[in-house]
Amino acid sequence: MNAPSEMNHDEVLKVRLEVLKREHRDLDEAIAALQRGTADQFTLQRLKRQKLHLKDQIARVEDELYPDIIA
Repeated sequence: MNAPSEMNHDEVLKVRLEVLKREHRDLDEAIAALQRGTADQFTLQRLKRQKLHLKDQIARVEDELYPDIIA
């Protein structure tokens, strides 16, 4: 029997999605702050790559949560 504290697969995915979106938002803010300052291009490139990777992960989780069903 499932205990009330256990989460099903969709609930886990939803939590994962929120965490990824928060990380993506945080990276976006960090990149914007560095661009206003005097950051080196290597750091900016690394952060932008991380942000793109997060975007891909978000898309995968969203696809699993909300599959595209063609009627």
